[in-house]
Amino acid sequence: MDMKTRIQEKFKTLFGGEGDYFASAGRINLIGEHTDYNGGFVFPGAIDKGMIAEIRLNGTEKVRAFALDLDEYCEFGLKEEDKPAQSWARYIFGVCREIEKRGGKIAGFDTVFAGDVPLGAGMSSSAALESTFAYALNHLFNLGIDKFELARIGQSTEHNYCGVNCGIMDQFASVFGKKGNLMRLDCRSMEFEYFPFDPTSHGYKLVLLNSCVKHELVGSPYNDRRASCERVAKVLGQEFLRGATMEQLDAVKDRISEEDYKRARYVIGEEKRVLDVCDALAKGDYETVGKRMYETHWGMSRDYEVSCVELDTLAEIAEKCGVTGCRIMGGGFGGCTINLVKEELYDSFIGTAKAEFAAKYGHEPKVIDVVISDGARKL
Repeated sequence: MDMKTRIQEKFKTLFGGEGDYFASAGRINLIGEHTDYNGGFVFPGAIDKGMIAEIRLNGTEKVRAFALDLDEYCEFGLKEEDKPAQSWARYIFGVCREIEKRGGKIAGFDTVFAGDVPLGAGMSSSAALESTFAYALNHLFNLGIDKFELARIGQSTEHNYCGVNCGIMDQFASVFGKKGNLMRLDCRSMEFEYFPFDPTSHGYKLVLLNSCVKHELVGSPYNDRRASCERVAKVLGQEFLRGATMEQLDAVKDRISEEDYKRARYVIGEEKRVLDVCDALAKGDYETVGKRMYETHWGMSRDYEVSCVELDTLAEIAEKCGVTGCRIMGGGFGGCTINLVKEELYDSFIGTAKAEFAAKYGHEPKVIDVVISDGARKL
């Protein structure tokens, strides 16, 4: 049974009748990791996996929500003190609150939702969820909020209700995604440009290998790295690391910690890599795209220190198999590698990766073929 049918049946059982359907997408990011909160460039695209929600206004001041994948129900009001205990429900509650803070008037609704974005794979299931509800509520209540503000509503939800001090990339990709295109977003000016991306016409496939590991970390490594970058930017007299050069960084090396230096070195290099990849794609030069992907992976592993042994193993296997490009995707500490593979090498690479990874870690990585698709929409 497909996801939409399962949602429909549950909605009918719980609430009777039917509502409208809305969807949004998870995302990949070809390159440009941990650059968004540094005011740099990112290069994401929406994918053919995401969230679907059936929603109907219920004429009360209460939201009645059912998470189909978790088999959990939650009911909450729309005032600040009504914040629900379940973490998944906070995403929906946060979107409602952020819309109201911006002057949008919303009321209660019933919803059932489900997704096929693999959780913990760095494909941003949370942004897909936020974008689905931000788009839907904007539509259902005729609020007239523009798409950028919908993305910011999702980002503010993470900051204020979910404890993640994230950049704007994930929500931007979920809202603005366009089939067959990646998007270069300047996270400082918020200007963006679509870049046609069709690896198959050049003889390549884009595939994710999910390590199926998620390392639970002490403290908040994401927020720690952001703080590192902010400290260096301050020493450089800038708001963000964006636009800083290696010469400038080396000039202040004795005024910052070794750790902060390494974090900044990665970010400064990554900003240039994104622009290199955009230029290379415009020329159909996928070899350069691949080289920059590997540079990003090892920068994230050695300088930013957000990789893990399982992801480094997958990158090493990719290099050995002649894969054009491979890197860790997402925040790190588990999840996926994103691989740009020549079609004729695809089967042997997947076979080798599964066998060698399983021999070392006791389970195979999951293979996720990705297609670049549309973002938030009404179905």
